Formats: sequence, C-alpha cells, structure tokens
Amino acid sequence: MTLTPSRITPPLAVDADIAEAAARFLTPVVIDLTALATDGKQAHWHVRGPAFQEVHELLDAVVVNVRGWADLAAERVVALGMPIDVRSRTVGRNATTPELRAGFLSSEEAISEIVAGIDATLKTVRNAVTGLAEIDPVSQDVAIEIARGLDKDRWFLSAHLPPRE
Repeated sequence: MTLTPSRITPPLAVDADIAEAAARFLTPVVIDLTALATDGKQAHWHVRGPAFQEVHELLDAVVVNVRGWADLAAERVVALGMPIDVRSRTVGRNATTPELRAGFLSSEEAISEIVAGIDATLKTVRNAVTGLAEIDPVSQDVAIEIARGLDKDRWFLSAHLPPRE
C-alpha cells in the first residue's frame, strides 16, 4: 500500500496565516540563538585567566542550553508547517547579536561579550513574546520558556563579573 502525501502529512492544527505569523516571530529567535551558540563555543575555547575552568565549563553549559532552545523554537516553526532558514550565511546576515572578538579573551571579557549576546537575543525573544501574545499562545509559551532560560544563564554568567559602581 502506498501512502499519498496527504496521509503522510497531517493537516495543520492552526490556520496558515497564524503559522506564517508565528514563523515570522520565531525565526529571528532561532537565528540569534544559533549565532549565540556559535559565539559561546568560540568564547569557551578561548577563555583564559584565573577562573578558566569554571568559566570554560559554564560557557559550555550555556551553549548546550542555547542549542536546545534554538531546536525548540525551530521545531515549533516546522511543526506549524513552515520552513525555517538558519543556514550559516543566513545567520551571519541576520543575527542581531554583536560580533564576538576573535582570539583569546580573559574570563571577564568572555563573559561580558557573551552577556552582550544574550542581551541582544533577549530583545529578539521578548519581541516574539509580545508579538505572539494575540497570534499563537503555544508559540508564545516557547518564547517565554526561552526568555526564562536566557535570563537565568545571564544571571549565572554576570555573577562572575565585578559589581558596577
């Protein structure tokens, strides 16, 4: 027995306009998270200083989290029946995260730069939270979960920086 495409692909659970709108808000989130994960790994490999091991391992944990959230948001877009483009060139052109400096970084520099990347990503995520409120509460919940996690990772990283005066 052969299956027709309509039997393989179930109908969308949401209207196509809702799916497109959700994708418009979640795709930039996935792009920024993908950029942040790459930069986090770069910082992880190049961190130096007295707190090396702790910061090195903390950055690795942040990268694991960020990759998981990127996957969560991307899978939501695809589950709604929409494609998502996070190829490396697309991410490079569209990410809102600041460019991470090349080369070795002190622990403080690495943390500061990754926190700046988290802050930029949080702007994108919070935009999605606001924009999805009236469009698709399930997609909004995905964005809220990501914001909650990024806030926590930002806190953990920032605790390693000297207090601002």
